[in-house]
Order: sequence, then C-alpha cells, then structure tokens
Amino acid sequence: MRKAALLAVDDDPQVLAAIRRDLRDQYRDKWTVLSASSGQEALETMQEMKKRGDALALILSDQRMPGMQGTELLTRSRDLYPLARRVLLTAYSDIDAAVRAINDAHLDHYLSKPWAPPEEKLFPVLDDLLETWQADAPPEAAGLRLVGHQWSPRSHAIKDFLASNLIPYQWVDLARSPEAPALVEAASLASDDLPALFFEDGTVLRSPEPRQVAEHLKRPLAAAHDLYDLVIVGAGPAGLAAAVYGASEGLKTLMLDRHAPGGQAGTSSRIENYLGFPTGVSGSELTRRAVAQAQRLGAECLVPVEVTGVTLEGGYKRLQLSDGRELVTRTMLAATGMAYREHPAPGVTRFTGAGVYYGAATTEAPVCTGKRVVVVGGGNSAGQGAMYLSRYAAEVDIVIRGASLQATMSQYLIDQIGRTPNIRLRTGTEIARVEGSDHVERVAFTSPGIEGEVVEPVDAVFVFIGTQPRSEWLPGEVIRDGRGFVQTGRDLMAAQGYARIWKESREPLALETSVAGVFAAGDLRASAMNRVASAVGEGSMVVRFVHEYLALT
Repeated sequence: MRKAALLAVDDDPQVLAAIRRDLRDQYRDKWTVLSASSGQEALETMQEMKKRGDALALILSDQRMPGMQGTELLTRSRDLYPLARRVLLTAYSDIDAAVRAINDAHLDHYLSKPWAPPEEKLFPVLDDLLETWQADAPPEAAGLRLVGHQWSPRSHAIKDFLASNLIPYQWVDLARSPEAPALVEAASLASDDLPALFFEDGTVLRSPEPRQVAEHLKRPLAAAHDLYDLVIVGAGPAGLAAAVYGASEGLKTLMLDRHAPGGQAGTSSRIENYLGFPTGVSGSELTRRAVAQAQRLGAECLVPVEVTGVTLEGGYKRLQLSDGRELVTRTMLAATGMAYREHPAPGVTRFTGAGVYYGAATTEAPVCTGKRVVVVGGGNSAGQGAMYLSRYAAEVDIVIRGASLQATMSQYLIDQIGRTPNIRLRTGTEIARVEGSDHVERVAFTSPGIEGEVVEPVDAVFVFIGTQPRSEWLPGEVIRDGRGFVQTGRDLMAAQGYARIWKESREPLALETSVAGVFAAGDLRASAMNRVASAVGEGSMVVRFVHEYLALT
C-alpha cells in the first residue's frame, strides 16, 4: 500500500529545500514527501496523484508565489483533495491574507517564517494535523467493513455508533457496492443477518448490537474499582470537562455514556466560535482530543453503558446499569444533555433511519451525494449540519417556522449559509407529511402564504428541532422544572418540594441538585446557556464543588 503524501510548495529554491529537508527528516518513514516550485506545478502533481489513486494528507504552501498565490492554490486544491489538511506559510505582512484564507480555502493552520526550530514550531503543528487527517480519512478496504441496506434503520444505528465513537469503517451498500455480493456469499449471510460487520481477523458480527461491537473491539465496559469519588453520567462537553479536571485533581473518576462521547456537539461538522480554534474544529476532533486528555490524566471512560436508575444510601449513590450491574460513588454528575423529540408529521416514525435522521448529518452525508435533502431547524446544530451536507448534496433546504434565523443561529453561520449557493432558506414553512416506499421519496410542505400542501421530491430529512432533557433516569428526589430540566444551586430554594427534600444545614452548592452530592451541568441543567463553551465551563466548575462537598462529609 502506497504511503499518503505531504506536498510542499514554494517558488524560492532555498526555502523549498529547507521545507523538504525538515519534512523528510521527520516524516519519511510514514509519509511520501513531495515538492513543487509553483502553484501550477502543485496542481498538476495533485491531478496526477488523483489519477493514480494516491492519497494526499497535507499541503504546505508559501503565500507569495508568482502566477498563483498560496491562498488560491489551497482553495483550488479542495476540489481534488477535500480532506487534505492545508497549511499556509506566511511572512508577518501576510497574516491578514492567512486569516481570510481560513474561510476561503478552509485553511487549517498558518505558519510564520522562519519556523526554526522545527521541533517547536513546525512538527507539533503538522503532527496534530496529520493525526486528524488519519482520523477523517476513508479506511482502507482491508479494515472494518459494514455491509447492509442503505435504507435500513438497523444499518443506520450501527453506522451512527461507529461514527460517533470515532471508529473508522467502510460502508458497503448491498444495492450499489460491487464487493457486496462476494462478502455476502463468503459469510453465507441471510437477510436477517444484515447489517453485518466484517473485522480484519475474519470475524463477522450479524445484525449486532452496539455493545457487541464494543466488546469485539475490546473497548472497556467494566469499571475498574468498587467505589469512585466522582461518576459522570453523560460524555458530552460538560462531562468530558469534568472528567479532565476530576482526574487531574486526583479524584477517582469514571465517565459513562449510553451511546458515544461528545454528545450533540460531537456530531457537529464544524464549531467555529470555540475559543482557541481560529480555523474552527469539528465536534469529532474536539471529542477525540478531550477523551484522550481525560484518559491520559487517569479517568475511566465506558461506552456504551447506560444508567437506568440511582438509589441513595447515606452519603453514597448507587447507579443501576441496563445490564443489571451496579456502580457506587460518593458524588455524581448528571450531564446527559438533551435528546430530539420525535417529529409529529405523519410518515416520520415509519421512515426514521430510512431517510429521516435526527442529527446524524456527518454519518449520512456521503450517501446524499447529488441528492436533495431537507434540514429542519434554525439553531446552530441545524446550520452546521446544513453546511456539512452542502458539500455532498445537490440541494439543501433549511425549513423553519419563523421569519428568519437571526434569533436562533450564530451570525457566522448565517453568513456562511448566505454564501453557499446550494443552500436555500425556507421561512414560515413546516413539514406536513413524509412519503415514500421503503425510504423517503417525497415531503409535503405547508406555508401560511400557500393554500394547501406542496409535495416535492426529497431524498432525506435531517431533524434538528424538538429537544427534551434526558433526566428520566434520575431519582425522584432530584427536582426538575416543568419541562424536565434539572434545577440546581440557589434556584432550588424557590422550587416546590425543596423544603421537604433538602435536609442539609447548608444551602445547595452551585450546580448541586436537590440531592446532596449529586450535581448537574450542561444542557440538562435548567437555565443552561446551550453552548459548548458554557457546558465545558460548568463541567470544569463542578469539580471544585465536588471537592467542597467531599470536605464536608
């Protein structure tokens, strides 16, 4: 198998020689290092590579070159290698051009010349970018392969589990992939066996559950200790932050999630307003970094493990798991976030997983290539999903009931949507009905300005509205508001039932629920900000209050 390439581009022979030398010294064992002396030569090199089927992982280009500047080259390279990481080499006076290129060329990083010493200024940046490219790159044919029907809800469930848990796999569509018949015949698969997951060791899991997949991949599913200082239920941004800070401050910390780390933020294709990431960061990449950081510091992470109930015994919290096991902890953080409610339109239930998807834009986008899709919702998740889908789909319609996106979506996303020619915003519109045979084929829309329904051909519907808190697993002593969000801190003191439930001689700590030692953070908490940064802040803060609680007991 040919090694993926790194391409350096500079018109200055001395600078190009220096870049080539440093790249070869550091990366020649794992990557092929190529070079070009102009933007046009670089494009021709990429075109030849594309014909041969070679992979390109990274392009490092100087900005100031005659004929074609670096920003133009990097922008044009997206058509040939959309997944390649793009780095611009700039002089100090070119910084403004580099910042503009973040939007125009989807620039991943810019480096100022000189980059000496490369061990400090060059290699750490490229190492990080190459690691993210490897996480996003399509897996080799010899890796994990999932065979199934595209419009099967079971196939979608396993695809979503693998993608959400950052497990690379190759999707083999039974109806379209030329290798599907041979795989089905070799494993003697019947229709009830699909989807089937083929592993490199020859094992085939037939119509597996996510837990079976995790077990075969040797993911940890059992706790290492009998008692924990802090158990975090929910591995979204709040839970991940609490795991990092809890472990780093010496707490025996365990984090659980019923599906995958990252929460709804983990499925975002691009988060562009998170502090410290000027080029933006995908939800999956932010999740990968956070999980690795938490585990490096000593936190345990078990996925998929579902908590179904909690009982209170003195100062201890006993968590019941869906497989019958129990965990015991001194403190607990509820960070299970929110889930999408089922859309009420007729046909939605029937086609869920077969053309109707809740979130999941990054999972199903590749199969929407050249198709028409509808995004329902006007929040940031919907905007990020629409932008990601626009890379694949021929048409993306954003459907909202309101008159505009101004009150519900960040301005940077509104601006991006306005600049994307294959995205159309349909205001004052609702989905009345979803139709099709074995998958979504048509959608009926209603609008106040149009009499009756308008039925249009649609290939997929992505729903990003109707969220509700995942708080049903918490004990009855945990006070919620009328919508099910968990109340915390001093807000509890005005809640009905507080005087009856709270028996401590002190007031509840900030982010503490009506049960002493049980905390809540992130979107699950009443009055939360519903932003990644605020969830991370709350998760970090909880650890301080955990220490305060433990000091009192």
